[in-house]
Amino acid sequence: MYGDKFEITRLPSLPPSEVPSKSKVVWEKISQQTKFERQLYHYGTFQEGFYWGVSSSAYQVEGGWNADGKGPNVWDTFTQKPGNIPNNDNGDVACDSYNKIDEDLHMLRALKVKTYRFSLSWSRIFPSGYKSSLNQKGVDYYNRLIDGLIANNIAPMVTLYHWDLPQVLQDINGWDNPEIINIFNEYCDFCYATFGDRVKFWITFNEPQTIAWLGYGLGQIPPNVNQPGDAPYRVAHNLLKAHAQAYHTYDEKYRASQRGLISISLNAEWAEPLDVNAPREVMAADRALQFQLGWFAHPIFKNGDYPDAMKWQVGNKSELQGLTDSRLPSFTDKDKAFIQGTADVFSISTYTTKVVRHVTSRLDIASYETDQDVKKDEAEGHINTAVNEQKVVAWGIRRLLNWLKEEYGDPKIYVTENGVATGTDITVDDTDRIFFLKTYVDEALK
Repeated sequence: MYGDKFEITRLPSLPPSEVPSKSKVVWEKISQQTKFERQLYHYGTFQEGFYWGVSSSAYQVEGGWNADGKGPNVWDTFTQKPGNIPNNDNGDVACDSYNKIDEDLHMLRALKVKTYRFSLSWSRIFPSGYKSSLNQKGVDYYNRLIDGLIANNIAPMVTLYHWDLPQVLQDINGWDNPEIINIFNEYCDFCYATFGDRVKFWITFNEPQTIAWLGYGLGQIPPNVNQPGDAPYRVAHNLLKAHAQAYHTYDEKYRASQRGLISISLNAEWAEPLDVNAPREVMAADRALQFQLGWFAHPIFKNGDYPDAMKWQVGNKSELQGLTDSRLPSFTDKDKAFIQGTADVFSISTYTTKVVRHVTSRLDIASYETDQDVKKDEAEGHINTAVNEQKVVAWGIRRLLNWLKEEYGDPKIYVTENGVATGTDITVDDTDRIFFLKTYVDEALK
């Protein structure tokens, strides 16, 4: 995780979505670049004040799944059912960070990081998801962690939601239920009031596209809902409204006294056109980025509404499928004004690059994936990792950062996730990770 130093900024005024994308200059640049130029190593240094950090998430590291009054979340429910995860692994203990704050702080000091990004477990603070179920021991745990970080001159960067919804809230349909918007805001309000005197960087959601698509479309992660044609769009609609409300709550009640930043961590892989000189393939690559990243970034960082590419694609396919309304919900003018500009910096998670080409998808399959009319393939000739879909393609991060700069008006950017998956048999002399970090960081420096 890396980015510029924390400071309060405001996003510049941006043109409406109807104005042709400025990002076309990125395609023009890369179309002239040779493979040799693409892979040249750059020698230089990052500017003073550049923030280096590491990150984690509650379910992945805390353990203590039912310790001291914590309530179950959707990942507890899912992983504790035999057969759902290989080897029946789960996060009941994980890295046991709940019981190892001192050890974690020691390792963070040794790494000499300036910031540590971690997430709060909603069900550890509110076991039932509601404020009325407040668990003080959960609050005490996070207070000890935050105080320990500050004592070691490490700035806490706190994610309010990293996929681990309290099970009680999933029982009322989770993020597919608009009622959760106010429930989430109540949780955020409590966290700002309780930890905001020390936390100066908040992230509302981690990778909302993953929540909507993998959680409610493909059903590959909890809550394992398989409704690919419409649920992802409804869920994303609620996530955007929940994010905006959480932003405004901080803005109106806490910003003046706490002087912190609010962001949302979006995810994207760079989309490389199959042929950078073929307009149809370039349009397909741009469309892939709009569906994955612009789905959330366009409403927040541009004009409060979805990208035109999404509205046209989903609306057109919905009509051809005999529907009277688009499967992509619409925002009212009031919604748009409420959502627009609700992030102080741009936070991005990225790991790899896909090669994208245009395809014409079948109409009898209603799906967020087929709505895009694109096909994504792995980039050939690149190093594999322990995750098949995440090949090491370092030059993609540079292109993605340039695309963000042009598309969203040159915002301050924080890379909130980037890393490489390795096998469990890798020793401490893990040259794979050294190579990954060296090349990706160099591309970011470029």
